[in-house]
Amino acid sequence: MNFKKQIFGFMDMLRFKKLVPNRRAALAAGSAEPLPRDYRVNRQARRLHPGMMEVELTAVRPLCPGMTELTFKRVDADAFPFFRAGQYVALQSKVGESLVSRPYSIVSSPRQALENVLVLGVADAGFFSGWLNREAKPGDRFRMTEPSGEFHYETLRDKKQIICVAGGAGITPFLSMAKSMLEGDEDYEMVLFYGARDEAHLAYKAELDAMAQQGLRVVYVLSDEEKPGFEHGFVTAQLMEQYADPRQATFFLCGPKAMYDFVGSQLAPYGLPLKAVRRDATCCGDLALDAPRSFKLTVHIRDRVYTMDAAEHETLLTAMERAGVPAPNKCRAGGCGYCHSKLLSGEFRVAEGRDGRREADRKFGYVHPCVTYPLSDMAIEVPAEE
Repeated sequence: MNFKKQIFGFMDMLRFKKLVPNRRAALAAGSAEPLPRDYRVNRQARRLHPGMMEVELTAVRPLCPGMTELTFKRVDADAFPFFRAGQYVALQSKVGESLVSRPYSIVSSPRQALENVLVLGVADAGFFSGWLNREAKPGDRFRMTEPSGEFHYETLRDKKQIICVAGGAGITPFLSMAKSMLEGDEDYEMVLFYGARDEAHLAYKAELDAMAQQGLRVVYVLSDEEKPGFEHGFVTAQLMEQYADPRQATFFLCGPKAMYDFVGSQLAPYGLPLKAVRRDATCCGDLALDAPRSFKLTVHIRDRVYTMDAAEHETLLTAMERAGVPAPNKCRAGGCGYCHSKLLSGEFRVAEGRDGRREADRKFGYVHPCVTYPLSDMAIEVPAEE
């Protein structure tokens, strides 16, 4: 086959002949200064996603019976990472021989994080939360995860108007969401229903009243007390319709499971799509067993092996914490996958409605220890904490 030579092909051949000399000349003319080891994009990534942070408790303030406010600053950097209002952090500390971690919704706004201020509201419920309420004092040091979670407003998913329902200590993420709205960082119209037993158990009422003067719509609902200026009973569909149109809103719920069940039953007749009702995940607790058995749990973390007792009614994560094992965790609800571990041997059960594993994880034998209970002696391989 004959090919006709083109002038442009000849020019390409000339360039090819000069390719090596041209490269040598370019290298010779280049700077002898070594390439940077750290680029701006890497520094920005570390600011947004620092992993575990070292923090110091700067202030402790009682909020209401059974609830305390804790304010932190970072000591390993000059600011917290920016986050989405409604997200949480997990706080970690050594308590006795146990290495304990629990997730808490952030009360402060994203703008405050850039000023090196992060506030949590902690209810006196459970081992670690009770210890924080009674023992934590300014100057104490903790480890804290970067902000995480899907409980936040999303423009592409959620409607312009959001109806937020808080029960008891579930008010905390809505403080951050309300502040973010009033500061202009989020573009939604918020109606907040805040339920409690009585006025004394309304945490952050003074702050909410002040924000109501700036445009936040707050409805207080007391179940055990009747007072002027407060609704009485529970957050029903009839009550919500007095202040907003449930059919034209996205719902954010944060509180106990009983509240989720009740509000869910009230919203059922509207036939809302699944994406219209957002529920903040709660920690997976103990099973109600009359005579729980005890098993042996073997944990492999890189080249270290730990062996401990694991009770049938407690999660694998709880067993590891009791033994002081540095097991990574964040949400403690089965959803985030941060504690994703390889099952080596043994039988187990997953808490009802908490199995957030991907189909591939189930197929290839992975578990989330935060929602997994032992049914025999078990061995798992746990990722090293970052």
